[in-house]
Amino acid sequence: MNIKHKPIFKTDTVVEHYSKKDGVPVKYVCTSALSGEAQAMDIFYRDTPHPEFGNRYFGMFIDTQDRVMITNADVIEGAEFAMIQDGKGNLHYSAHRHDCKIIGDKMIDGGRAYIRSSGDVVLYKIHDGLFVEVQ
Repeated sequence: MNIKHKPIFKTDTVVEHYSKKDGVPVKYVCTSALSGEAQAMDIFYRDTPHPEFGNRYFGMFIDTQDRVMITNADVIEGAEFAMIQDGKGNLHYSAHRHDCKIIGDKMIDGGRAYIRSSGDVVLYKIHDGLFVEVQ
């Protein structure tokens, strides 16, 4: 499965920084709003809960004052992602409620708030930092 992401930050740099800082592997998961909002963030995962905050997912975004912010993103676990497939087999998703992606003659919109599409949709969800197809 080749999912196409549109990250906000250089995810490799974030992964390297937090893996080294926290002493545990951190990996990039996706770029998404957490629920119905129109603010996407890059979401990262660690297998063990953070020792101080207790979360396994964290999100990084830029706020309205152009500051880099970090937040607990554990609510992304189990969130559904509607995806459309392009002609090369790549999967694409909408990151937030106002992120309409047009891929060829297909469209996907709505982020985690709703699903609006003009083609066949495949549902995935996040489980332990990975996308798994919803059966």
